Amino acid sequence: MATLDTLQPRLRQLRLSGMLDAIAARLEEARAAHLDPLDFLLLLLDDETARREAEGVERRIRHARFEEVCDLRDFDFAYNPEVPKSQVWELASGRFVEEHASVLLCGPTGVGKTFIAQALGLEVCRQRRRVLFVKTSALLADLAGGRADGSWQGRLRRYLKPDLLIIDDFALREYTPPQAEDLYELVSRRYRRGSLVLTTNREPKDLYPLFPNPVLAEGLLDRLLNSAYVITMLGRSYRPKQRPDGKSDQEQGGLGPKGGKLK
Repeated sequence: MATLDTLQPRLRQLRLSGMLDAIAARLEEARAAHLDPLDFLLLLLDDETARREAEGVERRIRHARFEEVCDLRDFDFAYNPEVPKSQVWELASGRFVEEHASVLLCGPTGVGKTFIAQALGLEVCRQRRRVLFVKTSALLADLAGGRADGSWQGRLRRYLKPDLLIIDDFALREYTPPQAEDLYELVSRRYRRGSLVLTTNREPKDLYPLFPNPVLAEGLLDRLLNSAYVITMLGRSYRPKQRPDGKSDQEQGGLGPKGGKLK
């Protein structure tokens, strides 16, 4: 007669750790409820499936290289009611990734653009899709290194493979001609093939002057903006809430965002 001691080594050998972890509890449940053997087997298969799914999500999160793992359920929409909650949650469905569309998160510093970008990325990871998060400066430095050592094509492919590429802090400053060309190649090659999420402190109309070549800027931004959901995020900065004392500048009577005394 088979026992747990005889089953467990075989489950371990087959790397069925979901079943291995659950079999003792499931066996007690089956005996108490007089489960049919097939129902018992189905429960164990469900345990194994759940384990593999969880490990898959964890693996995709690691590969995404988020700065931090952000969950949209933790975002305080009540703090800034102007942030379009319904639109953000609709994006979390992942439909924009199926459409190969992009998302542009616009707004001032501190309103949570990077948090929401990473939270959307987490939802896409949960939907069994590949995600990569990168700062614009790191992306451009990486591609510049590829120009220098002849590995540019290989480095570019790294940013073309994911189903969703998140580019944080886009358009902080004017771009050099090589940087503009790299961004053009990236956007044009992902256009209608993969999705982008970009965060920026600028409005879409203010992006054009940052590129030295107007024709290239038009080609890049036309592809980007015409396939994008543009989400404008306005309101107060969340960063004062993250201070150890939890007090804002006003509550502390401290300095304002430009160094001036708040009144």
